[in-house]
Amino acid sequence: MDYKQDFVLNNHCYLLSHSVGRPLKTAEHIAHQQFFQPWQYSNADPWAQWLCVITQFQTALAQLFNAHPDDFCPQVNLSSALCKIITAIPSFNTPTPTILMAEDDFPSMAFALEHSRNHQLNLRFIPKGSNLTDIACWQRYLTYEVDLVFISHAYSNTGQCSPVQDIIALTQQFNCISVVDCAQSAGVIPLDLKALNADFVIGSSVKWLCGGPGAAFLWVNPLRVSHCTPQDVGWFSHRNPFEFDIHHFEYHNTALRFWGGTPSILPYAIAAQSIAYFAAIGVQQVRQHNVALLDKIHAALPSWCVSPQQPEFASGTCILDFQHQQLNVLEKLQHHNISVDVRASGIRLSPHIYTDMNDIERLITAIEEALQ
Repeated sequence: MDYKQDFVLNNHCYLLSHSVGRPLKTAEHIAHQQFFQPWQYSNADPWAQWLCVITQFQTALAQLFNAHPDDFCPQVNLSSALCKIITAIPSFNTPTPTILMAEDDFPSMAFALEHSRNHQLNLRFIPKGSNLTDIACWQRYLTYEVDLVFISHAYSNTGQCSPVQDIIALTQQFNCISVVDCAQSAGVIPLDLKALNADFVIGSSVKWLCGGPGAAFLWVNPLRVSHCTPQDVGWFSHRNPFEFDIHHFEYHNTALRFWGGTPSILPYAIAAQSIAYFAAIGVQQVRQHNVALLDKIHAALPSWCVSPQQPEFASGTCILDFQHQQLNVLEKLQHHNISVDVRASGIRLSPHIYTDMNDIERLITAIEEALQ
C-alpha cells in the first residue's frame, strides 16, 4: 500500500520524523469537524462534544500501546508531565531522592527534574557516549541508592534504542520507580505497555505519530495511580469536575488526576486521528518498513554511519558523520530538496511510512555526488 498519498509531503524527501512528523491530509478537516464546528455552528455548550475528543485520544493511545484508555492522561508536553510525576510520588524513602538518567537524554527532561522539587533531589547521570543499548551499562549505574530511573526508549541524537524491558525488570529488582520516555519511539518501535509494566510512561504526538505539538500524554500503571497525589491540579483532576463545590476536592480515580485545569482540545483532535491511523496500520509494520530503508542506507554508506546498525539496538533514526565534508553533504541534500537536520554526532535521517525506496536512493545518490 502506498501510504505517501495520505500525507502532506510537498514533493520533498522528508526525513525529519524524529523532529516533526508530516500531517495527514485529513488533519485540517478533522480540526474543523471536531473542534470548530461544535463551537461555530451550535448555540449549545460545546464541551460535551469537545470532551469526546479526549476520549478518542485516550482510546487511540490504548489501541497503539495495548493498554486501557483510562490509564492515559493528556498532557501539554513531556516536561510538564515529568514534573507532575515527580511531585505526585509520596513514597520516596528520602527527602532528597536520587534519580538516574543519561547525559544523552533530551536536556529538557533534566531541567524539569532539577527544578520540580526546588532542587531537593540528587541527579545521577550515565555518562555521555555510553552504550545505552547494553543492559550491562544500566546494571553498572543502577544501585539500591537510586529511587527513580528515567529511561528513554530511543535516543534521537545517537540513534540508540535502550533495552527498556530489561531495564524495567532491573528497576523492579532494586525496588525503584521507572519513568519511560517514548517520544522518539512511539509510532515507529512497538511498545506493549501491559507487557512492559513500567510505573509511568510519557510521550508526545509531534514526532513519529504525526499529530502535531501540544498533544502529549502520560500513562500511569493502574497499580500505582491510587498512590499518586499530584500537586499541580485543577478542576479536571477532580473525580467529578462538574461538582463545583469549592470546599471539596477529590482526586479522579484514574490517570486523569494528573490532568489539571481547563484543557486544550484542538491538538488532541488532530493527534487522535493520526494515532488511530498508525494503530490501524500496526507499529510493527511501520518498524519493518523503517528498518528496510535504514538497511539500505547502512549498506550504501557503512563507513559514515555512527549510529547502531542492528535493528534491536537502533532507533528509527540513522546518523551519518561525514566529518570535514559535512557541509558539502548538507548543501547537496538541500539542493535536492531532501530534508534532514544535524546535531553534534552527525546528520540525522529518519525514514517513515511515507518514505519509499526511491526517496532513499535519491538520498544516497545526492550524498555520493557530494563526496566526489
